[in-house]
Amino acid sequence: MTIDATRDIFETMIMLEVNEQPSLPVLVNNFTDSVSGMVGLAGSCRGMVAIHAPTDVAMAITARFLGLSVDTFNDDVTDAFGELANMLAGSIKMFLDESGSNITLSVPSYVYGADYHVECIAESNWVVIPFESDDGEFLVELQIAK
Repeated sequence: MTIDATRDIFETMIMLEVNEQPSLPVLVNNFTDSVSGMVGLAGSCRGMVAIHAPTDVAMAITARFLGLSVDTFNDDVTDAFGELANMLAGSIKMFLDESGSNITLSVPSYVYGADYHVECIAESNWVVIPFESDDGEFLVELQIAK
């Protein structure tokens, strides 16, 4: 579901072909010179959907997404990554609950910086999938509370 949602959003909304790599064997919590867009899941399924990318990759993806030049890391990049997380969460929500009525999504949020740590749910099932693209590699993460 995470792979299909990511492919669909990137290929239709951003016109960027992405190729998934094997899921990571450990949860990634620490990021350097990166941005992370996140959306929480509540209701019958609790968790988080996140997209993480190095700043240069995030700027390139944002430029495609918004159809404009992005020469510096700015609010457009953080807003775009919040919106990408929101679209991913909305798509994944429909896989988890066909009607979509038993799961609600939080307002998208983001974090960025030279060095930061992201932690969601202590007891969860999770998957972190790296994706490769012409703009570089990024991660999509799904955590679901046990």
